Amino acid sequence: QVQLVESGGGSVQAGGSLKLSCVASGYSGCSYDMNWYRQAPGKEREFVSRIRRDSGASYADSVKGRFTISRDNAKNTVYLQMNSLKPEDTAMYYCKQDAFYGILISCRSAEVWGQGTLVTVSS
Repeated sequence: QVQLVESGGGSVQAGGSLKLSCVASGYSGCSYDMNWYRQAPGKEREFVSRIRRDSGASYADSVKGRFTISRDNAKNTVYLQMNSLKPEDTAMYYCKQDAFYGILISCRSAEVWGQGTLVTVSS
């Protein structure tokens, strides 16, 4: 079972930047679509960004133009570069590996979530 560990969170002023990392351990040699989600206090968890196995990326409208997702498969790591941070970006940020139940049996996996890393943006 893959385990995901996020890091890079912290406290920044509005307009600042942070780069989050998500490292996968127990790597099987498979490649999965990876995602970032976030959850602010009192709110539901929301999608932030997704990067496909071919590195194609998508973003929530709220972060387009400010956040960039990337991956380094050699390091089993996914990143989220966050620029021009706003107070409304304050949340716990979670890394998620998508489930895979396709024909390649050795790569089949349930979805996997990390423990999260906290981002606080002050005004």
